[in-house]
Amino acid sequence: MAMRLHDTLSGTQRDFVPLRNDERVVTMYVCGPTVQAAPHVGHVRSAIAFDILRRWLIASGYDVQFLRNVTDIDDKILHDAAHAGVPWWAHATHHHRLFVAAYDALNVLPPTGEPRATGHVTEMVELMQRLIDRGHAYAAGGDVYFDVRSFPQYGALSRQQPDQMRSAEDAGVKKDPLDFALWKAAKPGEPTWPTPWGPGRPGWHLECSAMATRYLGPEFDIHGGGQDLVFPHHENEVAQSVAAGDGFARFWLHHGLVNTGGEKMSKSLGNSLVVADVLSRNRPQAVRYLLGAAHYRSDIQWSEEALADAEAAYSRIEGFLQRADEILSGRPEVAVPAGFAEALDDDLAVPRALAVVHESVRAGNAALADGDKVALETAAGEVWAMTRVLGLSPDDFAGAAGTGGVLRPVVDALVPAMLAARDEARARKDYAEADRLRDALAGAGVVVEDTPGGPRWRVG
Repeated sequence: MAMRLHDTLSGTQRDFVPLRNDERVVTMYVCGPTVQAAPHVGHVRSAIAFDILRRWLIASGYDVQFLRNVTDIDDKILHDAAHAGVPWWAHATHHHRLFVAAYDALNVLPPTGEPRATGHVTEMVELMQRLIDRGHAYAAGGDVYFDVRSFPQYGALSRQQPDQMRSAEDAGVKKDPLDFALWKAAKPGEPTWPTPWGPGRPGWHLECSAMATRYLGPEFDIHGGGQDLVFPHHENEVAQSVAAGDGFARFWLHHGLVNTGGEKMSKSLGNSLVVADVLSRNRPQAVRYLLGAAHYRSDIQWSEEALADAEAAYSRIEGFLQRADEILSGRPEVAVPAGFAEALDDDLAVPRALAVVHESVRAGNAALADGDKVALETAAGEVWAMTRVLGLSPDDFAGAAGTGGVLRPVVDALVPAMLAARDEARARKDYAEADRLRDALAGAGVVVEDTPGGPRWRVG
């Protein structure tokens, strides 16, 4: 079965055949963060959705050239930095580091490239000049604007007609209220860069077109982002890129949003859940499971109940693999089941793929109960292979929840010693001491499960 993806521009699900299919290369650009503040779970939902797509393409034999940009200058960054009394670039860099830490904690693969807007002004100037030369842009009052009426296809991505649109901005020096800024003229106290039309700074929409084509070429395979970016951001990207003569993205993929209380999660609504706070209370495995479990085009309703269900579901997978490891002499290398592959090839149907994961877990638990080592090897191998594709392999989270880096060897040494002391206390019938040791481990986040083969433990 050929992979099929839903393309927002055509509104249909289409066979995905990369431009460089003979070389087994996929080129992919995803709109990354505007680093104004600490990341919330809505931001990392985007990262996880496209991370799963990227992992599946890699598992399917492709070399994925994956770009995720950083918008490191905009009105809010400048305002908040000035209010805090720090340089704008320091404010942006600090919050970019928080995003990277969140991606790392949730096992998101690092991008092939991570270009910053402020590092690509030269490419932006070149793109504006091409648009002006082609009659699709104009300079006015030190700004540069895209002439929306010069591009008849404007509105195709968001399925709108220009005559039905209303601009929230005063027309000012623009020819038409719908025209959007490619470049903003210098203002007192703001950083500026020189251009043929005067000093200023980039407009938001221009940067992605300039950076995507700089690294991936005038035409590339996939452009991704959230549904909230379809208009105006991605609509404007299509217009300025195609008007300049570039083929630009062949597939447009948009993921659903994370809602709390029926509303989109956002900083402006005051309902955001900062990733660092969420991870201080929950295991990253469970957070990733919840944010990746829905179909990428569906919205997610965030709740503590949903997070508890995700923790329980992930623990079933994790517990099975841990029990299998205790019996098997090594990790069996098994291909993912056909049903799992068919699900992901069908517009990345992760809910169906997870159903296959849990089917294999149930089969593996039955094999454990029956003492069927051959069936156990097959089931365990399938689950390991599938969890690697979904970014949910327990191996990838070894050291999570505060046990990473140099602390992991300490935990690995101390916990067995405490469990041995607990066994000794029980053997001498000092149950108060045994309970004290178990409570101390629980207080440190160590979950102990007593089994016929002895105690089993994990962090979380």
